[in-house]
Amino acid sequence: MCNEQDLARWAHEASMTRRSFAGMAGAGAGAVVLTGALGGCVTGPYDNRLTEGAVSFSTADGTMDGFFVRPSRMSSPTVLFWPDIAGLREAKRSMARRLAGRGYAVLVVNPYYRDVSGEQFADFADFAGNGGFQKVKPWREKLTAEAIMSDATAAVGFLDAQAEVDTARGIGTQGYCMGGPFTFWSAAAVPSRIKGVASFHGGGLVRDGDPMSPHNTFDDTQARYLVAIAKNDDAEAPEDKTILREAAAEAGRPAQIEVFAGDHGWTVPDSPSYNQPAAEKAYADLLELYGKAL
Repeated sequence: MCNEQDLARWAHEASMTRRSFAGMAGAGAGAVVLTGALGGCVTGPYDNRLTEGAVSFSTADGTMDGFFVRPSRMSSPTVLFWPDIAGLREAKRSMARRLAGRGYAVLVVNPYYRDVSGEQFADFADFAGNGGFQKVKPWREKLTAEAIMSDATAAVGFLDAQAEVDTARGIGTQGYCMGGPFTFWSAAAVPSRIKGVASFHGGGLVRDGDPMSPHNTFDDTQARYLVAIAKNDDAEAPEDKTILREAAAEAGRPAQIEVFAGDHGWTVPDSPSYNQPAAEKAYADLLELYGKAL
């Protein structure tokens, strides 16, 4: 999991991360070339035109903001994207654009909207090197299961109201680090709409004695799952994958629960732990999940 000890180590690597991020993000993003604030062209398998921009919508606790990118010429299945602890930033927008290039309308939300709006850290090096963990701590404390379920319900309402979204198809949700549990709670909040759940190096998926522990929510959903576990997270809690597999099987939920050859953060291009081969496998598995579930 992402902790203060890791952040202290990563802070020393911040200058390397900043220098290499542009190259890593380009490799991970599938050669996205933007041609303006609200539009762009993706050179990739589908060469789709994209429309993108900042959005906001009402929730029970205020106004949630985010980044919405979607194919311009088609009605698309949609994805609710929960970022990691460093929040909404260019690395996450780049990942969303890549997925939009495969035909999905992707909403990357700002989970910290109750306290701040928009981007708070330029990249993960900025977060790790400038007290990010302590800065977000009071914001994170508000992100309970109940709060996230309420936010997910509002986000799905926003998505279903967009003309570019194909409401006849299910919704996917994917999350990273702290966003991993959010995907489980999202699926439990709107089971009739969320049909694909992907957690990448998600922290806290098994919480002893907590009825809202993500692993206890399989029964409340109608989704197919991809739970991609970091190898160092698995080393710290090797029993979690078995608990997750047993809970999914008992609930009758199809689930790929796998330990990947990457450390915590391996899928995110601006993470010090970014591992491109393992990240590409995770991305291929994500596309397979959405192909079956949505």
